[in-house]
Amino acid sequence: MAMKHLALRSDQGSQGQGSSSAREIAEQYNIPIELMAKVLQRLVRRGLLASQQGTRGGYQLARRPSQISVADVIQAIDGPVTVTACSGDDGRCDQFAKCNVRDPLWRVRERILTALGECTIAELATDPPVPAESRPNVLHTHL
Repeated sequence: MAMKHLALRSDQGSQGQGSSSAREIAEQYNIPIELMAKVLQRLVRRGLLASQQGTRGGYQLARRPSQISVADVIQAIDGPVTVTACSGDDGRCDQFAKCNVRDPLWRVRERILTALGECTIAELATDPPVPAESRPNVLHTHL
């Protein structure tokens, strides 16, 4: 949500080159400020956002929205995408040697990553907003 917010701000050529404070974004989407600040800092550490101090400061996209994939954002916030505990790079379980679904699930993971890698923040920013009354009540990662 923050990434789309910042992408829309950068498209509008707003003052501060599309920057917003953590508080501004948190208040607009009713997200606790502490959570928003933590998410934004993770995005800064991964090079997806830049932050500036001062009166015209705030957060802004570090690259053009078309150069940031949804996979980049999810992995910056949540870490590696996994389908099962063993589908990570070093995940193992007691059934590892005999598992007959490990390799097929690994291929599913690769397909998911490919799809997420092809979808960009620019695409998210072009979608019209969904009216509040038709939004599902689902907990999800805050892009």
